[in-house]
Amino acid sequence: MAVKKVGVKKKRATTTRRSARPTKRSASSYDAASAVAELKRLSSKSYRAGMSRFGIPADNALGVPVGQIQKLGKTIGRDHALAIELWKTGVYEARLLCAFVDEPEQVTPAQMDAWAKDFDNWAVCDTLCFHLFDRTPHAFRKIEQWSRKKEEFVKRAAFALLASVGAHDKTTGDAPFAKTLPLIEKGAFDERNFVKKGVSWALRVVGRRSRALHKVSLELATRLAESDDKAARWVGKDALRDLSKASVKAAIASKTL
Repeated sequence: MAVKKVGVKKKRATTTRRSARPTKRSASSYDAASAVAELKRLSSKSYRAGMSRFGIPADNALGVPVGQIQKLGKTIGRDHALAIELWKTGVYEARLLCAFVDEPEQVTPAQMDAWAKDFDNWAVCDTLCFHLFDRTPHAFRKIEQWSRKKEEFVKRAAFALLASVGAHDKTTGDAPFAKTLPLIEKGAFDERNFVKKGVSWALRVVGRRSRALHKVSLELATRLAESDDKAARWVGKDALRDLSKASVKAAIASKTL
């Protein structure tokens, strides 16, 4: 009787891959050191190497995509004390993480000023404004104050914050936004790249909020586009191009006010 041979399957060679998911642990168990350690685990040398293409200095960076930082923030949960400690590390990704773990109601004007002074690139500036500062009750005051500052990224923060509030705040009326138009007009004459781009962003967002704001924003954009100043002319043309789009006009026309 023939004996049936039983073949032994060869195991495929496997390579160890790091999971892109944050390590599961209780939110209360995270401190600054463990959060940074998790960021290091999620980091990529190739991602870090490519950051300079977007104008982000890699000196204090690990190389973690923003999406992964957001996921880690959700895993950790809101923790104001942790955010304060994370900011002190000076690590680029740890500072981005602050935007997703800090508690807006606990953020003070002094904290906002101190962190804004530390801004050294557009990504940290915009992330903090777009995901944290715009949710505080101090936003409009800081927009006005920071618009007068000399530091490039503090001044950009004024307009990034205005754009963020304009995009997210669905209840505030036109008046507070209309009051920011003189700040936008003055800021448009700043020739620094990150400032003028922030100014254009703010003008475009304000101009999309309502029919009335669209009208006055278009008028301002037209005036700036005709300016003899190179920076102001760029801001005006950039905003005018956006606010004159058929799709934008249609969306504005559909608004009740």
